Order: sequence, then C-alpha cells, then structure tokens
Amino acid sequence: MLALFKTSRFYLAIGLTLFCSLLGSFLAGFPYLQVIGALVLALVLGMVLQVFQPVVTQARPGIGFISNKFLRLGIILLGFKLNLVALAQAGVKTILLAVFVVSGTITLTYTLARKFGVEQRLAILAASGTGICGAAAVMGISPQLPASGAQVEQKREDEVLAVAIVAILGTVFTLIELGLKPLLHMTPQQFGVMTGGSLHEIAHAVAAGSAGGPVSLDTAIITKLSRVLLLAPAALIIGIWYQHTNHVDTASSSKLPIPWFMGGFILASIVGTFLPLGAAVLAALVKFAYLFLGMAMAALGMSVNFRVILQRGGKAFLAATIASCILLIFVIFASKLFF
Repeated sequence: MLALFKTSRFYLAIGLTLFCSLLGSFLAGFPYLQVIGALVLALVLGMVLQVFQPVVTQARPGIGFISNKFLRLGIILLGFKLNLVALAQAGVKTILLAVFVVSGTITLTYTLARKFGVEQRLAILAASGTGICGAAAVMGISPQLPASGAQVEQKREDEVLAVAIVAILGTVFTLIELGLKPLLHMTPQQFGVMTGGSLHEIAHAVAAGSAGGPVSLDTAIITKLSRVLLLAPAALIIGIWYQHTNHVDTASSSKLPIPWFMGGFILASIVGTFLPLGAAVLAALVKFAYLFLGMAMAALGMSVNFRVILQRGGKAFLAATIASCILLIFVIFASKLFF
C-alpha cells in the first residue's frame, strides 16, 4: 500500500479524478445540470476520459484505491450533512415514512429485478440506489457484496450500471413531479414530503422541492435525509443477508460484514449535530465529502466497460422504473393522508 503512494501513477490518478470531481461540481451549478448532480457528472466525466486510454491505463493502479478508500471517506464526511435534531423534530411520521419507503422499495425493486433475470449483485445495488439515496447508496452498499478474482471487474460494472439507472430515473421522475405539481393541489409541506420521499438523489429532491417554495424545500431535504440515515442499518442488514444467502463460510470469513465506515458516518452526524463547529465548518466538510465522492465516482467511470453495460442494463432498468412508479404513487397518497 505504501509503495503505491510513492508512484507517479497514483498521483496521476489523483489528478485525473480530482479534475473530474471539481469540474462536475462546477457544472452542477448550472440550472439544467443541477438536477443531474455533481456525483453523476463526475462519473460521466470519468467515462469521457476513457477516450485517452493510454493515460487511464497508466493511472489504473491508483484508480482502484480511489474508488474504494475515497468512497468510504466521502460517505463518512457526508454524515456531517445529517442534523439529527432536525430529523427528530420532523416527527415520527417522517421517520416511519422513510422506513416504509426504504424497506419497501428495496424489496420490490430487488424482487422484480430477480424475476426479470437480473444477477443478484446488480439487483441489490439498483434496489438500494432506488430506495435510499441514489449513487451514494449504491457505493455505500457495494462494499457489503464481496467479490474476488474475475468478479471484481463485473462488480465495478454493476456499480456503474446501478448508478446510471438511478441517475436517469431520478432525473426523469424529477421532471415528472414538477409537471404533476399543479395537478396534485398539495400544500408546500405535502409537496416536500412527496419529492423527498420518492426521488432518488439528494440533488433531485432539492431541485424538485425548491419549486414549492422554502417550506417545501426544507421538508424535502428533511424527508430525504431521513432516508439517507437508513443507509447504515441497510448496509449492515444487506451485508449479513448477502453472506447468508450466498453460503459464505462465516468461520473462514471470521467476522460479520459490518460496514465500519458507516459507523464513521453516524459519528460524523452526531458530531455535526451536537458540537458547535459552526455553519461554515459544516458546509466545508460536506463540500469535502462531495469532492471525495466525486473522485470515487470518476475513478469508477474510468473503469467502465460500455459494451457489457449496454448488454446487461435493460432488465434492471425496467425493474427500477416499475418500482419508482409504485413508489411515487405510494408517497403521493401518504403525503396527502398523513401530512
């Protein structure tokens, strides 16, 4: 590991992924790209870099490290975005809605995907991204699904494909919900609950929720972050379940697949909530979170096999689309009835 840090290949990988992450954040500031989000833009920019294949090949040893370690660091820092007091003040209804949405959507998407013949790992990742929080959930759950040998490359393809699915669907459903807004006759709070409870990425919830005004936006963010909070327990449960269903020898693996970096995520949320760090410091930590996550996404994009993705993506996309439609209908009714 230490030898890697001394190589020019590692710093080349750092430079390339940092460039993609920063450019993705910059582009996400434009109105029409804001709905896509910085993380997905960084992924796309990483894919574009494959045009310069000799450079990407030179950086490959560092790319694997960044897509793994920087991902965990980014998710830990993302915990500072969670204000536990604000979540508690949102009430039991919001937390219960998040539990129903996350558990129900993951179960439904996974079941549909498997019935359509999608491989187990891809089905889990697509379901997690659809049910929890898009790309960050895909990358947070992925370490819980171990792969070795030839499976490592396929696992990366599954990650990219799952991210692409939730990015496309999240963007499409953001536009759908904005179009439905005049027809649903919702209060600002109800519209915020609908967008935060049904859309995939935080960027999607912010983009749609802001259309209903400040109350709607705040409600959308709180509702969405209630789902993000469930990323840690979901990762633990899915890891244990995956190990059990694939008959992993717990004696040889020596320990349960506990996502320790998720402990850092929860600890960061506790620190950000209860220690007087100041709004500027918290905002900077969240920016660093997206910077590192963007670098991990760019590294992922630089190792994409486009041909395989086109061959394997259709059925998983169909399953996630059906589940997203059912999720939207459920959340519309829930927001109308209970909020």
